[in-house]
Amino acid sequence: MTKYAVRPLTVDLWPQLEELFGPVGACAGCWCMYWRIGSAYNQRPREENRKSFRAVVKKGPPPGLLVFDGDVAVGWVQVTPRASLPKLATARFTRAVDDAPVWSVSCFFVRKGYRGKGVSKALIDAAIGFAKKNKAPALEAYPVKSDGEKISRPNMYTGNASSFAKAGFKTIGANAPHRPIMRLNLSRGSGRSTRSGEPVGKTSPTGGRGGSRRSANR
Repeated sequence: MTKYAVRPLTVDLWPQLEELFGPVGACAGCWCMYWRIGSAYNQRPREENRKSFRAVVKKGPPPGLLVFDGDVAVGWVQVTPRASLPKLATARFTRAVDDAPVWSVSCFFVRKGYRGKGVSKALIDAAIGFAKKNKAPALEAYPVKSDGEKISRPNMYTGNASSFAKAGFKTIGANAPHRPIMRLNLSRGSGRSTRSGEPVGKTSPTGGRGGSRRSANR
């Protein structure tokens, strides 16, 4: 299996993110601002969203992680405190189940040609380590439960529930049968407050990325 390198997204890596996303953005023209600004995202030009996300990256801290195969960025995951993405609290499938100060894995993007090659697993494992190094009590995800059905990739941008389950995440709620809210406890002895299972996976280096996909996030 290919060994990937993972790096937090800082402004010096912005060109690599742009190249990964392409000239119009990732799936459905995403520039990772929907969870930050809500419906205003769909009312603005993509270029404005791109500039806004670059400003987020420039300001720091890193809003997510890039996976590299050599010098080429092949995957992206947005992982931040849930409080940094206010739309998560009100969107249909991601409404908070409690007020725990968890971190959230809110979206993925994998380069065409690298899908099914372990990039998503590398991103999940790295997100766990990144959140843990930043002292998050728990890491939350909002994946799609496919039950073997083929689902279009734009609608899978929050990940596949089975991948999170393999990483130790537990379902703590669901606002629809196919959209579980899953959580992994990262704090020793704090399972009661975070309502999740025990952590698995190794941490990744840290340093100091929502999209709009209309059919999937409401």
